Amino acid sequence: MINEEKAGLEFIYSMDSRTSCSPFKFHYPTINAASKCCHITVHTVTQSSPSPVISCVENVPQGAHVSHITVTDSEHGHSTSSNESTTSKVLQDVHISTRLMEHFLELAKENTDNDLETCGILGAFLEKGTFYATTLIIPKQESTSGSCQAINEEEVFAIQNEQSLCPVGWIHTHPSQSCFMSSVDLHTQYSYQAMLPEAFAIVMAPTDTSRSYGMFRLSDPGGMSVLKECQETGFHTHKELADGSPIYEHCSNVYTNSNLRFEIFDLR
Repeated sequence: MINEEKAGLEFIYSMDSRTSCSPFKFHYPTINAASKCCHITVHTVTQSSPSPVISCVENVPQGAHVSHITVTDSEHGHSTSSNESTTSKVLQDVHISTRLMEHFLELAKENTDNDLETCGILGAFLEKGTFYATTLIIPKQESTSGSCQAINEEEVFAIQNEQSLCPVGWIHTHPSQSCFMSSVDLHTQYSYQAMLPEAFAIVMAPTDTSRSYGMFRLSDPGGMSVLKECQETGFHTHKELADGSPIYEHCSNVYTNSNLRFEIFDLR
């Protein structure tokens, strides 16, 4: 639970009109932009149909801007622009708020303190060729120190349907491990990326002093082909690509956007 005083933010109930990219034929009613706002705090969702809207809306700071993600290469100890991706496909840009990631870490804190992973699903809408990741859904889940499995996923689908959202990716913690994608993570990422090429994974690793978070995707076609053919479950190794390229890579199309509003649904 995020407390308004603790987070130091203004939490406002609101809804903007959106361009849908959801496969569901659902039309969400338009809410007048002039409708009255009310202050709320982020709280646990106790039901998912109809899904309550929990909006975390930040006051836009002076000089708000969009920034390309810069990542740190933990193996070689230097910073590189994430546009050095090896992917051969042209991807549409994705915008996300860093505050959304920070709030996710706060909501995951109890699990993190107990060395348990926490996962969430990122929902986005598409407008003028850009995906805006504006919704975080934290499902009911079963966790260990090295894995996290969402349960009651129909609750997540209901929210995606109601809000006409694309499943643009997922976010999870590594409470005591470094920032990387495990073999299990790669299989989860494959399921998202097979549906939407722009789908990406965020790994939050609060104890990793060299890189506290990373945004990753499978290389395409290389990594996608390896995961498509792999039938193993649990933690295992994947074969290397013949050309020596990586199975997964840093995202080249993800930007942080300080103007972006976001909503959180905590279904646990």
